[in-house]
Amino acid sequence: MTLPYGHPWSRGGTPDKNARSGSSARYLLYDLPSVSRDRSRDRPTPNQEPGPVSPVSRRTPHGQSPLRTVQVLGGGNAGSSAHVRSLAAGLVARGVRVTVCAPLEADRAYGFTDVGAQHVHVPRSSDPVSVATLRTVCADADLVHAHGLHASFRAALALSGRNTPLVVTWHNYAHAEGARAHLLRLLERRVVRAATVVLGTSFGLVDRARRRGARDARLAAVAAPRPATGDEHPDRSRSKVRAELGALGRPLLLASAPLEPDRGHELLLDAARAWRLLDPVPLVLVAGEGPLRPLLQQRIEDEELPVRLLGRREDTGELLTAADVALLPRSREARSILAQEALHARVPLVAVRTDGITELVGDAAELVPDQDAAAFADAVARLLDDPERREELREMGARQAATWPTEDETVAQVLSVYDELTRPWPPN
Repeated sequence: MTLPYGHPWSRGGTPDKNARSGSSARYLLYDLPSVSRDRSRDRPTPNQEPGPVSPVSRRTPHGQSPLRTVQVLGGGNAGSSAHVRSLAAGLVARGVRVTVCAPLEADRAYGFTDVGAQHVHVPRSSDPVSVATLRTVCADADLVHAHGLHASFRAALALSGRNTPLVVTWHNYAHAEGARAHLLRLLERRVVRAATVVLGTSFGLVDRARRRGARDARLAAVAAPRPATGDEHPDRSRSKVRAELGALGRPLLLASAPLEPDRGHELLLDAARAWRLLDPVPLVLVAGEGPLRPLLQQRIEDEELPVRLLGRREDTGELLTAADVALLPRSREARSILAQEALHARVPLVAVRTDGITELVGDAAELVPDQDAAAFADAVARLLDDPERREELREMGARQAATWPTEDETVAQVLSVYDELTRPWPPN
């Protein structure tokens, strides 16, 4: 396959503005070059599209050492952690050596070693000991791939003075105000200028990286695993889950996010005040844990809101299947895990409108202005009162989800970038 100049995955191009429109946004990928042939003439210049190459499988030819990669993860984001696990599994299956540098709890939660990767405990810190550990692990790497802003900054420090290629993937929209906003811009500028290639999981993140001075910024293909209920009889499972939650005879709404600032929980509780007037009153479930639990729980009790804080749950797939509507009152992620799981599971979604969410779901969800609790509450109330619209969103969601990249396509794109950066330069 040949990419036209200007495609966001091609070097030096600019995003195709027409690809922003919902379900029409298709993810293309570089086919993978054969490792064994002489590829020096195929290396693309900044304004040259890659040549024709062969597809997904990549095995190490006889007599050659396998590609050695280090994946650096901060461990604080579910989307990036799930992406690294999926990526590690695909890379290992294709003969690539993968070492994941992440906090110990991240390996316990996502099982990097279960898919054949090596795990090295590196705390989510930029202290000298952590950076020194990272530098030691990266000493014999052919390429380092960091996920998230802080992980990328630590990787840049660890690779200081070396020529090892650094690939950076941005999954989230980092936000800060006041003096911290200036520091955030400096950090982003430091990271993108140290990176050989920056992969953004949305057009907005690609644009942001270019504004910060990235030499090469491209749109990333990032697949999320489908939610699994673990039950061959989803209708029976749905009834059982709803009964256990006390949601028989009333609508069930589900939100899932850590109980942290800037996650939209205050907006959700504001909207829940309006939902008390509905008949029947819906039950709002919030899956997630965090430092705001005492404050949120106190408000729920004081205002008698129909909201239940579930804490950290491992069965969000079953909860989602049981829900009538999924709620996304705020998202830092460009590709929200909840939004992807909702559309895959054919559950109608109400979300705040952001660049990343709009690119992800298109018109297959009810989108409302950010920080507008009244609009959010009204959108949910209208949807609960309109079964035909809910069914329409289920169908549209399934079609939209079918346009998203698969895990194989995600691995294929990343491998093509790795191959491009590690192939030998032609002799002068």
